[in-house]
Amino acid sequence: MKALSARMLTRNRSLGPGAGPRGCGEEPAPPQRGEAAAEARKSHSPVKRRRKAQRLCVAYEGSDSGKGEKAEPLKVPVWEPQDWQQQLVNIRAMRSKKDAPVDHLGTEHCYDSSAPPKVRRYQVLLSLMLSSQTKDQVTAGAMQRLRAQGLTVDSILQTDDATLGKLIYPVGFWRSKVKYIKQTSTILQQRYGGDIPASVAELVALPGVGPKMAHLAMAVAWGTVSGIAVDTHVHRIANRLGWTKKATKSTEETRTALEEWLPRELWHEINGLLVGFGQQTCLPVRPRCQACLNQALCPAAQGL
Repeated sequence: MKALSARMLTRNRSLGPGAGPRGCGEEPAPPQRGEAAAEARKSHSPVKRRRKAQRLCVAYEGSDSGKGEKAEPLKVPVWEPQDWQQQLVNIRAMRSKKDAPVDHLGTEHCYDSSAPPKVRRYQVLLSLMLSSQTKDQVTAGAMQRLRAQGLTVDSILQTDDATLGKLIYPVGFWRSKVKYIKQTSTILQQRYGGDIPASVAELVALPGVGPKMAHLAMAVAWGTVSGIAVDTHVHRIANRLGWTKKATKSTEETRTALEEWLPRELWHEINGLLVGFGQQTCLPVRPRCQACLNQALCPAAQGL
């Protein structure tokens, strides 16, 4: 044991100072001249530290992504006219008696309710074709004369043009309507088995049938609300009340403008409501603004 200790001591001394591992309390050996210069250069050179990549976390306000639910899309505010709800309430009050011509002579009252469904729908369409540019009283009279002859697709096709003209006269543009009624009846017989189409696109493709007629036919004949039926009364009143974002020049332009903001559950009543209002109060010429509940709310009334 003593011999082993002596050999280790002798080896350490032979290696010289600083050659072995640093022990507790031992100072490192001073560097040589070349090593000292290298150490000096390292101490003055900038140390480049590698930055650790950071993860950017973005939190969205009101997001439910943590719950696994899809966020609802932002709702774009829809334009709507000022005071339209109160205006509508007032019009309903003025129309509460339901005593305008449209209320007892309109399309809903011109067909034979005891006829088969297919015949009823055909009569609804025919009454709409006759009503264009024609007062309800005149349309109702023409429909009564036609029904007295047996108003079906077959009976109309068997009636000559001269007789048909006499039956529908004096509706507006009666000569053109004779031609349209015959052409449309032929198409209905050949393509639809005597029934009428069940879509707006097919209805407006028929001769003499416009968008207003198509939407009313869908509502009355098929019980489907496909759009707002806009005639001259609805067109005039919507512009007077300011129910269009800008002034419209046609009934179709008015329909598009109304459907952009008016709640869909109100579409079915607007035609009959405004037509009767236009027949009794908001007349085309010399409207009865003094008797109108909307006098203080109507932009047109303020300009009179």
